Amino acid sequence: MPIKRELRWFYPIDWPEISRRVRFERAGGVCERCGRRHGETVRCLPDGRWFDVARHTWRNGRGRLARWPDIEEAVAFRQTRVILAAAHLDHDPGNNRLRNLRSLCQRCHMIHDRTHHLARRRITYLLRRALGDLFLGPYSAHSTLAESRRPKSGSSGSYHALSKVIPCRTSGLDRDAQQGLELGVS
Repeated sequence: MPIKRELRWFYPIDWPEISRRVRFERAGGVCERCGRRHGETVRCLPDGRWFDVARHTWRNGRGRLARWPDIEEAVAFRQTRVILAAAHLDHDPGNNRLRNLRSLCQRCHMIHDRTHHLARRRITYLLRRALGDLFLGPYSAHSTLAESRRPKSGSSGSYHALSKVIPCRTSGLDRDAQQGLELGVS
């Protein structure tokens, strides 16, 4: 799996060499959890079963023998190409000891990182909600916009609360910098 740009500095300079050693020298180009071979195109079912061409049998998600699919299940199979990655067992990219690294295919790697991905997803939702509260208030955008479009009682004409622009006054800035801030220019 590619490393995100913001996380690259967590990994050592020789990470490609360490990863190659774990995936191909130690594991022999095979996923250490399910047994899929790197670069192989496998037929798999939605429940995790996959067809092992070398042994001509179906295997479950853990690499153990599984029952053959019936005709209804066989219709739902798809093909995927197996790509191995070196996964950190403790989710710490700074801990690169060989006993902490395991060669996993993309499916097993996603299953291994599931709790981490769920936690990141929750943080992302909470951050988006906080941004919405910051700019639109604690209510939904729809109700805020609908309320701002209603004319206020006792005023003539239509008054839009969101159309009013309040200039920003920052002390200590010269006139050009102040105008730049108001226009959104740095």
